[in-house]
Amino acid sequence: MQSRLDKSPVATWWWTIDRWFLAAFLSLMGLGIVLSFAASPAVAQRIGLDSFHFATRQIIFTIPALGVMLAVSFLESRQIRRMALAMLCITLVLMVAVLYIGVEVKGARRWVSLAGVSLQPSEFLKPAFVVICAWLFAEHKRQPDIPGNLFAMLLLALVISLLVAQPDFGQTMLVLGTWGVMFFMAGLPWLWIIALGAAGVGGVFAAYTVFPHVAGRIDRFMTGEGDTFQVDMGRDALINGGWFGVGPGEGTVKRVIPDSHADFVYSVAGEEFGLIMCFFIMTIFAFIVLRGLGTALKEQDDFTRYAVGGLVTVFGLQSVINMAVNLQLMPAKGMTLPFISYGGSSQIAIAISMGMVLALTRKRPEKRKQLGFASQRAMPAE
Repeated sequence: MQSRLDKSPVATWWWTIDRWFLAAFLSLMGLGIVLSFAASPAVAQRIGLDSFHFATRQIIFTIPALGVMLAVSFLESRQIRRMALAMLCITLVLMVAVLYIGVEVKGARRWVSLAGVSLQPSEFLKPAFVVICAWLFAEHKRQPDIPGNLFAMLLLALVISLLVAQPDFGQTMLVLGTWGVMFFMAGLPWLWIIALGAAGVGGVFAAYTVFPHVAGRIDRFMTGEGDTFQVDMGRDALINGGWFGVGPGEGTVKRVIPDSHADFVYSVAGEEFGLIMCFFIMTIFAFIVLRGLGTALKEQDDFTRYAVGGLVTVFGLQSVINMAVNLQLMPAKGMTLPFISYGGSSQIAIAISMGMVLALTRKRPEKRKQLGFASQRAMPAE
């Protein structure tokens, strides 16, 4: 345990970090490893790999993800902005490159191979996009003559264009929703809210009309007809588990779910550990989002407020989409459950995002000075 008198970087970090956030993130990482051992052996055996191939790789992914998250949490606000700008430039280049040299999977190009390592640039684009938009919104509010809101809109249009070109409709809606929340936090007029809402509805209709795979997923969700095998099995796994589950390793429905270790790990958790575990996982995600938004509202610095709000929003929306698909509450979409689903790019990218949240919510001396100065100003003169 670090002493409060210790002024070393690690001790300062320990006494200024939001330990509730840290505990929640570590809990999700731990659950990801446990559920990987429950969900992945059947998938590995089905494709001729060692039973614990994916579970071992999940641990391998989690170790650097934990290191990255902790390293980023040591950064200052200005360093977070610089890091996000560098990430944004690199990922935008990779997003263009993936359209030409990316690996095509099921008609979409979302992955690029660099030095033998497969990366999904859109995963790393999200935290960088959120932080840079937060900075643009904050700069516009600080100096209205700076067209920060306009630049944020242009950046949104660029990112959406690249996502649609892949195509990746799910990530597109995730980015749009997060950007809308941030713009609202920045004082978006109601007229703009109505206009953006109408544009969102129009975008969904356009995607339904233009992209056959989007139309197919929506039609299958609405009618229940067609290839609904995986979502049906996900639902059956939850039903089979009941309240308390069938026990670790005893699940049977999970063995036939193609993506049980990735997009449908939540269903496996329900089958083997019961709905109690599902509610527990849901509670952790809700805690992170609500604590993040509550902390953001208390922030004096506009950039920190928008960035923290945006980062926990994209984190929360992604988790809601994954769990809703598992519960058949929305059309199927390949969206990972943060820190829990199998996937290297997703693990590292989410670790960077939450490392940024830890860094931006640390109790810094300048914040205490600002709050103290504000309190003095508020005190009546004697």
